[in-house]
Amino acid sequence: MKILIKKSKEIKKIHKSCQLAAEVLEMIESFIKPGISTEEINNICHNYIVNIQKAIPAALGYKGFPKSVCISKNDIVCHGISNKNELLNNGDIVNIDVTILYDGYYGDTSKMFLVGDVSVKSQLLCLTAQKSLYKAINILKPGVRLYKIGQTIQKYVESKKFSVVRNYCGHGIGKNFHEDPQILHYLAYDYEIILKPGMIFTIEPMINIGNHDVYLTNDKWTVKTTDKTNSAQYEHTVLINESSSQILTIREEEKNFKIKNL
Repeated sequence: MKILIKKSKEIKKIHKSCQLAAEVLEMIESFIKPGISTEEINNICHNYIVNIQKAIPAALGYKGFPKSVCISKNDIVCHGISNKNELLNNGDIVNIDVTILYDGYYGDTSKMFLVGDVSVKSQLLCLTAQKSLYKAINILKPGVRLYKIGQTIQKYVESKKFSVVRNYCGHGIGKNFHEDPQILHYLAYDYEIILKPGMIFTIEPMINIGNHDVYLTNDKWTVKTTDKTNSAQYEHTVLINESSSQILTIREEEKNFKIKNL
């Protein structure tokens, strides 16, 4: 396992890509309404990334992925492929996952969008996914063992009677879309990895209403819950700095949110 420590010049470039990715999520918010197709959402994001940001949508063509962003609705856990026949309906929850490649470096982030009048259970699911991410970010600083991330997420999520998906994880990021280390969202052996300044990775817990079992559908990308319950995910790219951490993909809506007080 080779964990790449990023130099200041690289950190600046990754931060730029991360900010662009966050801007896509901010831009698309006003379009998330009942009746829009997931294909239209994908196309709006694609055009914004390519024509406005002059960047590259990193998902497009990655290992054959056919779309520019991942759009995962309701019981889709991750890697949802947009479709002109898949419409957003009142009560849906949907994750949009954006990865930007700009000036040779990647930035990766996702968030949940609530469509119209969403059930209390699904609202709590989304809030729990977001809070579990923030709680994990709160413990990040040099010297902390890697396993603490997953331990923190799992403890909080299970206290809310939801479950953490085991099959997919966060990852290092930089010149490559996916690098070491893998960031597990549940308590697991961490190969005694200790957080150090200059590490950059994603944390992206996937949380289910039912059990944590998932399956890969026939398109070889879309992952769904086996029990058909809803799933939620939030993702940030974070930097370990000299004293704590920095969220590189933070959105304007989060800047006044008291993350530290959770």
